[in-house]
Amino acid sequence: MINGSLRPCCNNTRWQGFTLLELLVVIVIIGLLAAYVGPRYFSQLSKSERQTAKAQIEGFGKALDTYRLDTGRYPSTDQGLAALMVKPNDEAKWNGPYLQKSVPLDPWGKPYIYRSPGQGGADFDLLSYAKDGQPGGEEDNADITYR
Repeated sequence: MINGSLRPCCNNTRWQGFTLLELLVVIVIIGLLAAYVGPRYFSQLSKSERQTAKAQIEGFGKALDTYRLDTGRYPSTDQGLAALMVKPNDEAKWNGPYLQKSVPLDPWGKPYIYRSPGQGGADFDLLSYAKDGQPGGEEDNADITYR
């Protein structure tokens, strides 16, 4: 103390920065963490896209079932899922709209596929070709279907 003040008596305090080696170590640690966490994050993203598509398809399927209860049949392939929002010209018993919002694209930016009648004797087919946009596939590229 100088003259009773609480200031330090020495002004030769030096500020030292980080060395290049210390910075490189930190960068390597950050890189290792990113390499470990990154793949886990992107696998979760892919899983959430598939879950979103499944949930949307289930919602469309229930809306299609309600449409059939009202009209006695499912919309034709030509009418498509749009018949859930806009009354087709030849449907006197239509009591929609059956969806609160318009039909979105699937999580990969492609339209959902709707066919009526469906293949293999089904009343209709409702599906997304998933990430690859092609029929079939495995894992992230496997088709997502109703029922």
